Amino acid sequence: MAALRIALAQIDTCVGDVEGNARAVLDWTRSAAAEGARLVVFPEMTLTGYPIEDLALRDSFARAAERSLDTLTSALVDAGLGEVAVVLGTLGRSASGRPTNQAVVVHRGEVVARYDKHHLPNYGVFDEYRIFEPGTSPCVVEVEGRRVGVVICEDIWQDGGPLPLMDGTGTDLLVVLNGSPYEEGKGHVRAELAARRAREVRAPVVYVNMVGGQDDLVFDGGSFVVDAEGNPVAGAPQFVEHLLLWDLAEDGTAMRGALVAPLGTDAEVYSALVTGLRGYMTKNGFGSVVLGLSGGIDSALVAAIAADAVGGENVVGVSMPSRHSSEHSRGDAADLAERLGADYRVQPIGPMVDAFESQMELPGLAGENVQARVRGVILMGISNVEGHLVLATGNKSELAVGYSTIYGDAVGGFAPLKDVDKSRVWALARWRNDDALTNGLLPPIPESSITKPPSAELRPGQVDEDSLPPYHLLDEVLDAYVEHAEGRAELLARGFDTAVVDKVLSLVDAAEWKRRQYPPGPKVTALAFGRDRRLPVTNRWREPKEPVDE
Repeated sequence: MAALRIALAQIDTCVGDVEGNARAVLDWTRSAAAEGARLVVFPEMTLTGYPIEDLALRDSFARAAERSLDTLTSALVDAGLGEVAVVLGTLGRSASGRPTNQAVVVHRGEVVARYDKHHLPNYGVFDEYRIFEPGTSPCVVEVEGRRVGVVICEDIWQDGGPLPLMDGTGTDLLVVLNGSPYEEGKGHVRAELAARRAREVRAPVVYVNMVGGQDDLVFDGGSFVVDAEGNPVAGAPQFVEHLLLWDLAEDGTAMRGALVAPLGTDAEVYSALVTGLRGYMTKNGFGSVVLGLSGGIDSALVAAIAADAVGGENVVGVSMPSRHSSEHSRGDAADLAERLGADYRVQPIGPMVDAFESQMELPGLAGENVQARVRGVILMGISNVEGHLVLATGNKSELAVGYSTIYGDAVGGFAPLKDVDKSRVWALARWRNDDALTNGLLPPIPESSITKPPSAELRPGQVDEDSLPPYHLLDEVLDAYVEHAEGRAELLARGFDTAVVDKVLSLVDAAEWKRRQYPPGPKVTALAFGRDRRLPVTNRWREPKEPVDE
């Protein structure tokens, strides 16, 4: 028996584009066949895109997906690819009409096998793992004399012990179709889990993951193969479409293929942000962005991400100085735009704010908010006229405590830093500049934007720490309270200052209504606002001030 060449087609699909996704399957299968592959494996829900959410409930959509599969099956034969076995994901329907997450195997002009998971991932990111429904088992097909088991994503995440034996006789290979969203630190968890499953089934595991941005999710690819002992033998790069070729040897052992070194943490998160923004733009028909450039670190990092996503020439940066704006902030904004090759514009807001204030008295914070809201009107006006996507530049720390102006700096269609806390913003800016220097390029972000104290410049001499604890301390408290759901008692037991804890918790609890209205942004942590953490807006629960007796 000859070696079996397998292609892992790590591709970027778009939800709802069943015809375009089918064309991609045909094109990538053609490329795989040209490299000698006899088995091509695509990600979960390839034909429909992922996640389809409530599209799963539409019979018209299910019918379109099935027609697309029929057309693809014929097109593979017409293209001379009928002898290549193709495994891919799509939307199915049970006999009762219930939507299913389906894996199909196409070979010689037929769908030779279907495996239906009766629990369709129709929720956010996987937060529960429900495995084989009664009477179901993983799918096993024969390809070139090899027994290939096919399962879908969550199947290998079950907590209920080993995978069921495929049919009691074992398999030569286990293929796992995945639509596993990115979050920091998740890669090694996938690899360790696949290694454990490989040892359980005593066969190599082929793990194929999709890539690209879809709304607020980012898929990082990183497809890989482990041998029967769980050792990595082949791996694809992250955040790019890729065809990974790997051979199952004649005697059934896993041959070594190409391995790619994993990205560092900051490089990985930055790449996820770029991928998420690019996917959101291209799949929603935007070719350019517009954002306010304040000279500060947040807008500088967002502008750099946008330039990396779609090119600096497609970034419109608008400086909107008020009477409180410093000269260094204006200079840093202009310097940033020049480094990125962005379209830089200056639109003073003073006359607009003066006109508003002459008609209505709004003292204190209300007056400061007028400045932010005038800036939001300017950005939305430019967007309306020129068709750019408006980017909000706030970060996760600000969003957590409500440190933004609703209908002001919170306006926009996408928020690249929504799931990135302030401490990580600084780290990513430094990483991006260091990466540029390593490659002999000009760092995109002015050093002074990184080092100067953060300020919204809404009044003379204002800095963020007038209203908030220092960001390094704020982020520590937020990590414990938001990410790990620790209460007041636990935070005080850690040694955090009582006044700091009470202030931060009060700000977080009062800001849910703002978070609900914030634009979508790429999820890069285990707990993202709007995707993983949603509390009632109308909510009287507050952390007890005194310890509660057990």
